[in-house]
Amino acid sequence: MPRAVIKFSSEDCGICHKMSFYDAKVAAELGLDFINVKMQDTATYRKYRGVLLTQYPDKAEMGWPTYIVCDDPEGDFAVLGEVKGGHPKGEFRNRLQTVLAAA
Repeated sequence: MPRAVIKFSSEDCGICHKMSFYDAKVAAELGLDFINVKMQDTATYRKYRGVLLTQYPDKAEMGWPTYIVCDDPEGDFAVLGEVKGGHPKGEFRNRLQTVLAAA
């Protein structure tokens, strides 16, 4: 069952854009698939909406970006944890590792 990080972001979010310089690379280094979901991309958003709504039923309290770590994102997914907001590369890696260690 593949483990993935799903990034929910917006095209007009500066922090989301800044994180995109290293977020996928950090996920790959940790052996995770990386799925980038821009809210404006309705087809991709619709595909992964269930994962997001599991954590945020009304989308309140979401950070920009929100990274949700889950097992089997294409199937019967299980949310393992999340990282919200912008972080420097090392801090982002640490936060993902903390989620994975707790899973």
